[in-house]
Amino acid sequence: MKVDTNVTLRQLRYFVAAAETGQFSMAAVRVHVSQSAITNAVLQLEASLGARLFERQPTGVRLTAEGHSFLQRTRNILDSLDDAMRVPRFRAHELKGKIRIGASYTVLGYFLPPLLARFRTNYPDVEIDLRDISRENIEDAIGNGDLDIGVVVLSNVSARERFDHHVLLRSRRQLWTAADHPLLGKDKAALEDIAAWPYIQVTVDEGERSTERYWQARGIRPNVAFRTGSMEALRGLIAHGFGVTILSDMVYRPWSLEGKRIEARSVLDVVPDMEVGLIRAKGSEPNATVDAFCDFLIQICGTN
Repeated sequence: MKVDTNVTLRQLRYFVAAAETGQFSMAAVRVHVSQSAITNAVLQLEASLGARLFERQPTGVRLTAEGHSFLQRTRNILDSLDDAMRVPRFRAHELKGKIRIGASYTVLGYFLPPLLARFRTNYPDVEIDLRDISRENIEDAIGNGDLDIGVVVLSNVSARERFDHHVLLRSRRQLWTAADHPLLGKDKAALEDIAAWPYIQVTVDEGERSTERYWQARGIRPNVAFRTGSMEALRGLIAHGFGVTILSDMVYRPWSLEGKRIEARSVLDVVPDMEVGLIRAKGSEPNATVDAFCDFLIQICGTN
């Protein structure tokens, strides 16, 4: 079957908005169009691709396997276009030099690599010295001058005022369950509801410490059944019904490695967002290469 490639950038942007919000109505608000414009764009894409991108549900929509794959490719297309439009501005000065960057496990695995690739496209002569180390070691290395920049889970930094810092991403935390879990019968489950079920606790990047903060604020403890430092192990346990967890959208994937569905739902209680950001030595001397990298990330991430 011949695939229709007469697809517009507007359709792609509307599709991404629908995928990220999970509701056509919210997507319409985000991109300032009518809901029917979102619906029509998705229907036209599905007709062009010959595949369903969303499953329609009473509370919104969720991506199919084909939709999830198409979302990743669509984001790459839109990112490439954005980079092409920025190149004349970013490359006004040809830079050379070296940037020493420290990043922790979650940031390095789920956030930073595509941004580094886009930076390298714009600044091919800049050498990137990237180090995979813990948040505490990143802070120490910046303090003693061994690193120029840290990209960390900023919400884990206890004294941000010690650094020049900037939030790059705020990622909401949601409940993850197997596709047939009883908690999905609630529009939003409270922490008290979640505490009644076995809890899968991720341990990387101070995951247990950050979990304890918002559970203790409600005077409740999760019923921790398993602890793991492997995100894929966690996904497998969740998908097969061994427990539930609360994690950020940044690391969410709707499928385990063997293809079983994982659902994400909002939590009724206030659960703080996970923040990812830059840290740098306070009052550090201007450095054109390091400054360009910071400015690039801030602009790409759309933060102020």
